Order: sequence, then structure tokens, then C-alpha cells
Amino acid sequence: MEQKPPFPPFTLETALQKVQLAEDAWNSQDPVRVSLAYTKDTEWRNRSEFINGREDVVRFLTAKWRKELDYKLKKELWAFTDNRIAVRFEYEYHDAAGQWYRAYGNENWEFNGHGLMQRRYASINDLPISEAERRL
Repeated sequence: MEQKPPFPPFTLETALQKVQLAEDAWNSQDPVRVSLAYTKDTEWRNRSEFINGREDVVRFLTAKWRKELDYKLKKELWAFTDNRIAVRFEYEYHDAAGQWYRAYGNENWEFNGHGLMQRRYASINDLPISEAERRL
């Protein structure tokens, strides 16, 4: 059985660790690495897209990082209980034309007993910014 510590039920320390591990993985921009934190049948809502399973996660992230260039993400623990964690995040990227964006959002995560994320629900808004306004 696959496992991805730390495991629920979460404490403040383990919830903070889980958030940092997720941030590090996403900043690697390696879709396969990121996908291994999720159950094989993971369920996502990302903006208006619905993604089911690791294969869809890899396809989604591969396409995402082809469009969102020089991607840099920062996550912050917002709340946690038992097997759930809520985070707020922001990330910056630019498109092929050179326009920079900052995306703001919230995610709700639910984990199985083996520490794999089985559900991820993300609400995200993008704001065009100038390169001089970058923070990350």
C-alpha cells in the first residue's frame, strides 16, 4: 500500500509539514512527482475543471506548466482537522507573450489514512501584474 507521510489525524506540526511538502512538489513543476501525493482515483475541482485520477493530474499539470511559465508558488496553512487541511496560496507566472500574473486561491484537501490526498478542491483568481509588481 502506498503511503505519503505525515498521516492524519493532523497536528499543527504535521499539517504545516504537509503544506510545505505540497509547495515544494508543485514548485518542482514535475507533474509525475506531484501526482504521487494523490490517490490513484483522486478527485479534483480546479477552477471550472474536474480532474479524476493520477493520469488526469499528470495531463492537467503538464498542460498547465506549458502555459504558466516561470511558475512560483507559496502556500499557507489556513486550517486543519482530522484528515482535512485548508490552505490559501498565491503563485506567479507569465504567459508566452510575457504578461505576468498573480493567482490567488484557496484549496480544501482531504486525505486517506495513508497520507495520500483523495480530494482537492481549488478556487483560483488571476490578476494581471507588471514584472515590477512580482513578489515571489
